[in-house]
Amino acid sequence: MQPNAKTLILNLLSAGNGQPLQAREAIIAAALFGISANSVRVGLARLSAEALVEAAGRGSYQLGPQALELYGDVATWRSVQQRLRPWLGDYLAVFSAALGRTDRAALRRRERALQLLGFRELEKGLHIRPNNIEADVPAVRQRLDNLGLEPQARLFVASGFDQHSTAQIHGLWDGPALTARYQQLGKQLADWLQRAPQLETEVAAREAFLLGNNAIRQVVFDPLLPEPLVDSATRQAFFADVLRFDQAGHQIWSRLYAGQSGPSPTQP
Repeated sequence: MQPNAKTLILNLLSAGNGQPLQAREAIIAAALFGISANSVRVGLARLSAEALVEAAGRGSYQLGPQALELYGDVATWRSVQQRLRPWLGDYLAVFSAALGRTDRAALRRRERALQLLGFRELEKGLHIRPNNIEADVPAVRQRLDNLGLEPQARLFVASGFDQHSTAQIHGLWDGPALTARYQQLGKQLADWLQRAPQLETEVAAREAFLLGNNAIRQVVFDPLLPEPLVDSATRQAFFADVLRFDQAGHQIWSRLYAGQSGPSPTQP
């Protein structure tokens, strides 16, 4: 999906592992997608006005306070597997039915926070997921709060479901489809890295951005299900593929920014 100036800038910053983005770099990147330098300047001005980016020095930008709520969490995708812990068969549940749905902005933040942590709606206003993420319940609460879930929402541990309810809960996720998705995306990344040495730097950078965004989105929104709901070994292999692709993509983009030519970093 083609980015616009604002989404391109935010994606570049969130993928930068905390490094500021030079305005010159944003303009170089935008040109790959047919976005004008003026559109980049307008995008930076609007993002600054919304406190989504802020100055990090002369001609450079970093994520602003309004963006850190979401993009700060998204930027931790490289260490996502460190959030996993053994599953003992219980569940995390969030009850939000008493909060209402009239505040559309609050509702969007709530739904996005729950989606990012892999919760699914079991009953109206009751979201649930396996209790296998973060060190403990307070750590889950902190992440949900950081992502915009209202403090009035109730977070608790649930267990003791009967067989019918357990089957209903497990049916909230399509484990086989997730496993197939890991395999499909992993193969796309591997195939692209094989042909990357034959690509022009600009073409390689553009394709790496689009493919990488798609793969990273899968990691960011992955529900991190435990066995037997999903094949965790296939997921682990896919996450390793994304990390390798990310490293190669950063090298390609560094070469693009530097205006240098030479052998692709994916060549042996």
